[in-house]
Amino acid sequence: MSSECEGKDSWPELVGDKGKDAAATIESENHLVNAVIVKEGTFVTADFRCDRVRVWVNKRGIVTKVPIIG
Repeated sequence: MSSECEGKDSWPELVGDKGKDAAATIESENHLVNAVIVKEGTFVTADFRCDRVRVWVNKRGIVTKVPIIG
């Protein structure tokens, strides 16, 4: 876990799952974060936030990267 942020900070077990299901799991396991579904190739800000987890999905809505706090 990150020393800066509280609670669980990564979810490698969700790679390959549906994005919506992954987001729900993340928010239930760490109530301090908001899971945001992002399509691959989308430009995002580079700022670090302890209250955000980006869930990267492909065209089919499947998680392609390990969701982490940031």
